[in-house]
Amino acid sequence: MKPKILTTLKTYDRTQFAGDVVAGVTVAMVALPLSLAIAIASGAPPEKGLVTAIVAGLLISLLGGSRVQIGGPTGAFIVVVFGVIAEYGYDGLVLATFMAGVIMLVAGYFRAGNLVAFVPEPVINGFTIGIGIIIATSQLKDFFGLSMAQPPAEFIGKIEALWANKQSLNVQALGIGLAAMLMIVGLRRIAPKFPGLVVAVGLTSAIVAVATLPVDTIFSRFGALPSALPMPALPDITFARMIELLPSAIVIASLASIESLLSALVADKMIGGNHRPNAEVLAQGFANIGSALFGGLPATGAIARTATNVRAGGKTPVAGIVHALTILLVMLLAAPLAGYLAMPALAGLLILTAWNMSEPHKWRGYLQARASDRVLLLLTLVLTVFADLTIAIGVGVSVGLALRLRRRDAPIEKDWTPPDR
Repeated sequence: MKPKILTTLKTYDRTQFAGDVVAGVTVAMVALPLSLAIAIASGAPPEKGLVTAIVAGLLISLLGGSRVQIGGPTGAFIVVVFGVIAEYGYDGLVLATFMAGVIMLVAGYFRAGNLVAFVPEPVINGFTIGIGIIIATSQLKDFFGLSMAQPPAEFIGKIEALWANKQSLNVQALGIGLAAMLMIVGLRRIAPKFPGLVVAVGLTSAIVAVATLPVDTIFSRFGALPSALPMPALPDITFARMIELLPSAIVIASLASIESLLSALVADKMIGGNHRPNAEVLAQGFANIGSALFGGLPATGAIARTATNVRAGGKTPVAGIVHALTILLVMLLAAPLAGYLAMPALAGLLILTAWNMSEPHKWRGYLQARASDRVLLLLTLVLTVFADLTIAIGVGVSVGLALRLRRRDAPIEKDWTPPDR
């Protein structure tokens, strides 16, 4: 369970450091707008996304079991975080995140990281597509610039509320959102290593500021962003509150563990390495405790940012450390500039993130899978969107394991291509 950084530093040299610095800064430029957007979509203040990327990202790289894993807030948590904040308040989320970190420390100590191999892939795929649908629909209000109160969290109610307010469409907001999406896609194809996210969101937001368009920005909605990290503090812990938040903490811990181990597995396939699953789970535990102490969001390994790190030349956990320190530097020196970021541009960014994490290029393969796998994927997807994430994970894993026991000749793992979530 030794952190990977202790292994990599034995043969560390200037060439590796130069590559790690370039990769770390590149990933930071991707993570900056994404962290802000994820926090806002989760119902949290935008700076909480930066705090999470800095504190949790640093701890995941320092203590994790992967050479190139990048940690921070991810889209998969938006639904969970939004629900916890809506029901228990932000202080409830902080305590649930702290408890989830403790749960992961216990799981890592007892070497539970190896159990991720038993989560059926159709469950993960259905769960991920369902989360993608929820994230995309959660961004439609800002993407279309609708003048309305925050729509309800429940999926059908949300769609009905959005449709009822369709007459308040803001054409300028829609144009900014579409322009940001087109630029992100275009820059990704023309220059895959270029931080197109920050350029696209930055340029479209500059248009809003220069042309004084009637479009919401981070500053107009949330006020000025703080230019320093908050002081660490323990959440308000009572036994009754812990019992109340235990189900949410278990969901956060399960999701963080699965997502981080999947991300580490993707990284292994890209660099031809081997991660240490139990060290990774322990790191996620420390990272979530650290994030909670600073008032941040739940964190995990971010698959898309980890892949960006590898493609940009990251070789060791130093790249992840540079990524976290770069975001901290931006927060200290340029926080007021982030206030100009336009809400429709961030919404467009998250809609694209939701599309990518659902991996549409694999849908044809899902349709050609065995009937039981198709049913399992669809069941998990429907429960994720229309019921509850806890129910979706519980039912999906239970049904999946029952099916696996029924066909004992099937292998536990099968070949699969790295996801792009």
